[in-house]
Amino acid sequence: MSQGSVWSEAENHNAAPVIVINQTFARQYFPAGDAIGHAIKMPLPDSLPYNLAASTSSGWLRIVGIIVDKRDDGLHNPIKPEAFVPYTLWMRMGTQILVKSSVPPLTLMPAIRKQIAAVDADQQAQADPQDLEHWIMNQPEYASIQFISWLFGIFAALALVLAAVGLYSVVSYSVVQRTNEFGIRMALGAQREHVLHIVFRSALGSVGSGVVIGLVLALVLNRILVKVAAEGSWGDTTVIVSATAVLCIVALLACAIPARRASRVDPMVALRYE
Repeated sequence: MSQGSVWSEAENHNAAPVIVINQTFARQYFPAGDAIGHAIKMPLPDSLPYNLAASTSSGWLRIVGIIVDKRDDGLHNPIKPEAFVPYTLWMRMGTQILVKSSVPPLTLMPAIRKQIAAVDADQQAQADPQDLEHWIMNQPEYASIQFISWLFGIFAALALVLAAVGLYSVVSYSVVQRTNEFGIRMALGAQREHVLHIVFRSALGSVGSGVVIGLVLALVLNRILVKVAAEGSWGDTTVIVSATAVLCIVALLACAIPARRASRVDPMVALRYE
């Protein structure tokens, strides 16, 4: 809720003349921001028995709440003014019942139909119900968004592979270039573990600083995109952690493999290494 509240159970039971509107409705018809408490007149349905209205309804409804705008007419269409009334006050034909469950929803259909028949034996239920996931997947916007998501995912994976290959090449090359240094250290009595320690310590600064800068830039860019879209979250933590882990593992391998090879080379051979 943005302002006010939804009607109570007692108001719903008694078909109270109350109404909840969305933010677009409030901005368009109440620009001063004083929508709560005002009354508006809604046209009563006149196509009985397809649209039912309470006999006590006069059409005047008191605004009790304002909800946040939502998209229920496609992702690309503008948000229109919306109003919501208790179903006991006005009900249209083809009312949808949403059921939230911890089990597969379609397994509850026999029980739901039984409860509907207990209220009204003549009331019909849709012959081909769908759960919310499959209903969303059948929407045209879902296919386009799914395609764009896969496309961005493929490019992101390629970028990660290129970054990993480049990181491995640069780090391993810098380690190989220090083969002469390792030979001198080993000739002076340095142990293999000491050589490996030097390699990892030197790589930790450059790789670690790069990872930190990349994470900061990713979070900043993600925050900008969230503000532009006016909705969303701070991103998938699993993706960020996984990409960081991949780059760190690649950096460790790029240090370990050439350093281990250099530490096993005879010091005289390492001294003559070009």
